[in-house]
Order: sequence, then structure tokens, then C-alpha cells
Amino acid sequence: MRPQPQWAALDLYASNSDLYADPRLVERVDYRRRFKRHRPRTQSVVLAPHGGGIEIGTSELCLAIAGYHPSTRVPIGQTHDYWMFEGLRSAANDELHVTSSNCDDRVARTLVTGASHALGLHGCTSAAAGLEDHDRAVLVGGRDALLRLELLTRLRRAGFHTIDAVDHPILGGYDRANIANRTRSKQGGQLELTTPLRNAMFAENTRPERRHTTTEVFWDFVHACRAALTAREAMNN
Repeated sequence: MRPQPQWAALDLYASNSDLYADPRLVERVDYRRRFKRHRPRTQSVVLAPHGGGIEIGTSELCLAIAGYHPSTRVPIGQTHDYWMFEGLRSAANDELHVTSSNCDDRVARTLVTGASHALGLHGCTSAAAGLEDHDRAVLVGGRDALLRLELLTRLRRAGFHTIDAVDHPILGGYDRANIANRTRSKQGGQLELTTPLRNAMFAENTRPERRHTTTEVFWDFVHACRAALTAREAMNN
């Protein structure tokens, strides 16, 4: 049996519902939720369970991979459903982290359980990934082996240091309860981007400026992920 992610033991809140029920927290002050649900529903959904100031850069990636420019929200091609939870504080956003296996947000679960594919976006330190502090790397996990292979192939082709995380005990995204694995097929994909990689994606890495200063690294990453989702969806036809 694979161990539970260590984040679960460190989290202040046992679930999203637990967090939402805390009277000390104010939505749109401490945190916010953003999502897009298309009609008809899209095959894939993109998730950023720890966006905003929790795991920086994942909100902007979520929007772009879902097909929306992060600064304008204008569609940039095929669009997908998306959901994100964002920390809005100036500090201590890590207190708002709820591990993905405990994500019980009603909208998130509705979107994912109605989708064929899901991609969860996360940030990690290089040390947590077992790498050197400067390593710009992405760990590719999740229970969807076909999506994982597409992501590995296309991200490597785009020049990224890409690691198959299928056997990583903490960052592998293999838990059946992981929100990305709650699709109709009970499997999804997960990406863990190291801090140096995410830092390289923005010329001005601040909350107000990230969405306006995306770099070539950001867009190369986005295009590779979007191509992987397109290829995975084509396997259904």
C-alpha cells in the first residue's frame, strides 16, 4: 500500500469543507475559488487545488492549460473546464493547503466526476523531489498511464527536465482519493513543478504581475500539456 502524502498530516484543515467552515477565514479575502464549467461539458478538466500564494504559478498555468490567457481570460484555442482554489493572503498561505486526497469542494468534485480526463497542477520544492536546489524539473504522476506517457513525451520533447513520478511515495499522485483521480475512469494526471521551474515562468513573480509577465518557458510548458491532453482525448474516439 502506498503511504498517504505527508502534507495530509501537516494540513491545518482536514478538507475543503473544514476550511470553508472556519469563521476566521473570509472568502475573497483569505482565499477564493474560481472555475469554468462549459455547456456541453468538456472531456478534460484542469485543476489547481493550491493556487494563488499556496503553490505559486499554478493558477496561471491552470488557466492557460485550460485554454485561457491568464492575463485576459481570452480563449487561446480549445478550452477545457477548470477549477482552482487560491490563497490570497500576503503571508501564511501554506495554512490554506488541503491535500488533494482530501479535496471535497462540491464544484471540483462535480467537474471531475463528469470528466473523462483530469490534470492536477502542483508546486513542490526541489528538495521534496529529491533534486538539487536549482533544478528546474517537473514530476509527472497520476493513475492515468496513457496521459502520463503523453505528458512525459511532450514535456521532454519541449526540453524540460521531466521525471516519471509513478513510484514516488509522496508526489506520485497515485492515491485513488486524489481529486485528479476521481474522473469517470477513476484515473487522472498530476504534475509537480519545482520552485525554480515555476520561477522561470514569470519575469515578475508577484501576485499582481505573474499573469502579465509569462515567459517563453511558461508557454512552452503550456503548449506541451495542452498537446498531451488533446492526444489523450483523441484516444477516446
